[in-house]
Amino acid sequence: MEGEPTLRLRVFDLNCWAIRYLSKRRQERVRLIGDTLRREGFDLVLLQEVWSERDYSDLRVKLAGCYPFSHYFRSGVIGSGLCVFSRFPILDTLLYQYSLNGYPYMLQHGDWFCGKSVGVSVGVTAPLLSLSLQLHAEYCREKDAYLPHRLVQAWELAQFIRHTSKAADVVLLGGDLNMHPEDVGIRLLRGWTGLRDAFAEATHFEGCKNGCTLVPDNCFTDKSELLPFPLGIRIDYILYKAISSFTVKCEELKTTTGPALGTDIPFSDHEAVMATLHIQRQGQPAGATLGTADLVLADVVTEARTEVGVGLRAAQRQRYSSGRMAVLALLLLLLQAAAALGILAGLGAEQPFPKLSFCLLAFLALGILVLATGLHLFHTMEVKMLHGTEDQMWMALRALQERP
Repeated sequence: MEGEPTLRLRVFDLNCWAIRYLSKRRQERVRLIGDTLRREGFDLVLLQEVWSERDYSDLRVKLAGCYPFSHYFRSGVIGSGLCVFSRFPILDTLLYQYSLNGYPYMLQHGDWFCGKSVGVSVGVTAPLLSLSLQLHAEYCREKDAYLPHRLVQAWELAQFIRHTSKAADVVLLGGDLNMHPEDVGIRLLRGWTGLRDAFAEATHFEGCKNGCTLVPDNCFTDKSELLPFPLGIRIDYILYKAISSFTVKCEELKTTTGPALGTDIPFSDHEAVMATLHIQRQGQPAGATLGTADLVLADVVTEARTEVGVGLRAAQRQRYSSGRMAVLALLLLLLQAAAALGILAGLGAEQPFPKLSFCLLAFLALGILVLATGLHLFHTMEVKMLHGTEDQMWMALRALQERP
């Protein structure tokens, strides 16, 4: 380094799995997380799935002495669950909610209600643009109905980073991306933004084998989901890149390995990720991150665009089915209305008017009409979002192919 000191930045990232009334031993684990953060003294803490603002308030009070700056990102019906604690001043914050985030009728999954988002905080370090985020969960890898939505989220996140990081010197991303390291969404995000994986770049690593953050040994993990992966999976990441005249190196990366120190339980059903980064100013501005592997990136964009196209066609079929159901329900209501008017006009006076049956059938038809219309509108918006993302990817692909 040419006369400039090196900034040593310690980062903590964790999916806290703190769902009120549902997560096991939630309050005990939140207290444990707070005690550990206060004791370890990280510089930046990125947390996901802190669904209760009461839990965030308790953490903020407990950590006020060592993390004087914090922010909780609110979105959706039950909140984004994202929050940031920092030793350095937070100059500004921004929340971006993904345009697609699952289906409202999939109540057992609930991603749509929380409004999955990316929370951005701008600090005075470098300046540092830090992002805490979570993408849509996978649930079933063999039949991943949410893959198109997750790819749209990864693409929007990549575009968001490219357009908001121009004034930053360092970009730091931490969160539960719900994708394996070689999945197309991760390759798209990293390739399009130039972000580097702390696990792959770390000089020293300590923790679960292969950096896995969802492991069978964790007492809160659903073992059935990990049967194809006996060692676990890595879906929580710390990614970073330097812009302008700075460089960033990952000196050390750690993951937790089961129960927290002195206890019988882990922090969460996910393992925490802890990185030690060195940020340093260099003599000349860093070169562009894009353009060095355009052919590989073009293949990734093509693969992602293909998957989005599959999702688009599925959404179009669902839109057609719900629209047809709405039309049939409307026709049934009209037939009932015509029959009722005919009876009231005396055309069927010899027969008693079955009020109860008519009312029940009318309520049923009305309910189907409202539900089908709502689904038709939702899937119409889904088609528009998927089609828009497909067009954006096509433009990006064409630009890559035409680049000399």
